[in-house]
Amino acid sequence: MKSKAKKKSARPYRNVFSNAIWSFKGMIKGAPMLLVLMALQVPLNIFLAYGAVYLPSLVVGEVTRGESLAHGVRRMGMLLLLMLAADALMLLLTGLSQSGLSIYRYQKVAELHRKSMDCFYQIYEKKENRDLHDRAEWATARWNGALPVCDLPGRSLKLVENIGCYCLFGSVIFYVSPWLVPILTIAPLVNWFCARLFRKWEYANRGKWADIDRRLEYVKRMPSDFEAAKDIRIYGLAGWFRETYRGLACERLAWEKKLTWGDFLSRIADLIVILLRDGAAYALLINMTLAGKITVDEFVLYFSAISMFASFVGNIIDEWNGMHTSSLNICDYRQYLDLPEQESMTRAEQEGTGKIGRSAARQIRQNGTGQADIDKHLQGAPEIVFEHVSFRYEGADEDTLKDIHFTIKSGEKIALVGLNGAGKTTLVKLLCGLYRPTKGEIRINGIPADQFAGKDYYRLFSPVFQEVRTAFFSLAETVAGEIGDALDKKRAEKCIRMAGLGEKIDALPRGIHTRLDKQVNEDGTELSGGQLQKLMLARALYKDAPILVLDEPTAALDPIAENQIYLQYNSMSNAKTSLFISHRLASTQFCDRILYLKEGRIAEEGTHEQLLELGGEYSDLYQMQSCWYKE
Repeated sequence: MKSKAKKKSARPYRNVFSNAIWSFKGMIKGAPMLLVLMALQVPLNIFLAYGAVYLPSLVVGEVTRGESLAHGVRRMGMLLLLMLAADALMLLLTGLSQSGLSIYRYQKVAELHRKSMDCFYQIYEKKENRDLHDRAEWATARWNGALPVCDLPGRSLKLVENIGCYCLFGSVIFYVSPWLVPILTIAPLVNWFCARLFRKWEYANRGKWADIDRRLEYVKRMPSDFEAAKDIRIYGLAGWFRETYRGLACERLAWEKKLTWGDFLSRIADLIVILLRDGAAYALLINMTLAGKITVDEFVLYFSAISMFASFVGNIIDEWNGMHTSSLNICDYRQYLDLPEQESMTRAEQEGTGKIGRSAARQIRQNGTGQADIDKHLQGAPEIVFEHVSFRYEGADEDTLKDIHFTIKSGEKIALVGLNGAGKTTLVKLLCGLYRPTKGEIRINGIPADQFAGKDYYRLFSPVFQEVRTAFFSLAETVAGEIGDALDKKRAEKCIRMAGLGEKIDALPRGIHTRLDKQVNEDGTELSGGQLQKLMLARALYKDAPILVLDEPTAALDPIAENQIYLQYNSMSNAKTSLFISHRLASTQFCDRILYLKEGRIAEEGTHEQLLELGGEYSDLYQMQSCWYKE
């Protein structure tokens, strides 16, 4: 069974023909003129190839036949002018093609990034899919002049061009000996077979060095990360980074050596074939010339034709192998693009049942899994119901959440507490639509969550997660998630001040327009952990969604800032349904009800006072925390 699984996983996601059709369709849609420019190069290259072979024969023929100088100059001059014009046109078409190819590549890169942002979070989170992303990204990069995601149309046209030259020059050498054509054709197939074996091995093992490359990139990036600078110095991590990098580099080098040797060995057969093939063909031509069967100018023509013919046979094989290589890279790209998006992640897809077809999935992506209208649920604080919800991570032996059943009433403030690993963050991700329940369902105002389109469903939530990530945008742009005229500057500033960053923006020369990340912006600013947390609170306030989710919002705040957040919590959650996660149980007093999670289940439920009277685990944890604040 394992061997069958390995064979199945080694099979390409799509075949060469499928990827070629996909590539041509994409280029016709995204850069139609590029395809025209590349197609025009085919007849020009065939003409130039034949002209390069015919010109020496023409010169020798003019001399040996005793033609006049004017006659020779006229004939050679006309051919040279035509070749010069064709060559100039080729240079123009090549330059324009390179420019168009860059634009088309950027389109494919943008498509890849769009997919990363739209890919369903639960799918994107898996390591194998993040590795797939790295390989798909590799397909959009230029390596040794090749651009895998854009190569198939160009290689296909090059294949047509070389087949045309093969037919043209084959018809020329056919007159020398009909046996030369099949001999010169069959011999290079040995090389093709060897190269194909190597490419199949390379594709089957690609995931091994892709994982090493991802870790290498992480280790290369971390030492330059300003946030890690203090730890690296104080804990003496520089040596650890060097050793880790050296070990990974040695692993990668070992694979690179295997790749280089495999490629080298696959080409040795080609060298042997060339010696046997060309030696026999040239010996035949010399013998025919000495026997008087062909003239000197014919010898020159046939000699050049055989040399060119052999190169075209090799080019056909190289282009075919190149198409296979590009196709394998496109397989990674297409497989990544085919991952379920947030609107299309249905229960059937999550469980891998394959019960929906592509057309149905496409319809789901456009309209969601149902016809639920989101607008009326954005007008007020909705009711949330977890109906016997369970969730299990892929590969886990047991559920992380087990038969969770509770209701958050409209406008109610719920606190979710529990020890690390109890399932609090998992529950939040389920609520926000980042995960889908393994069992049970979540309802908003009585409507199942999967009846909303993914992007519509996200509009219900203003979350503040534990992990804080910002980019190089300004404070106002970060809070609003908008740039240009769509940004409401007054509203952004109001929310920033409400979140407790008023003094900070007043101290900045450019105020809310100050950009983050000093590594990108020379006049940028670096916020502390607590300030970043406040900025995320401001972003949640700006969005003003009917459901407020705060996942440890005070974890990075000092006691004064924490107290301010508690005081503002009622105003922040006014007319909203809210879920508040905290390890500091004193903060739960601001909530209407508390859910205490233990090992994926709701172990206790009630108000702060009720749970203290119950004398259960919540009460014990509260007493342990509060004793440090007592004299």
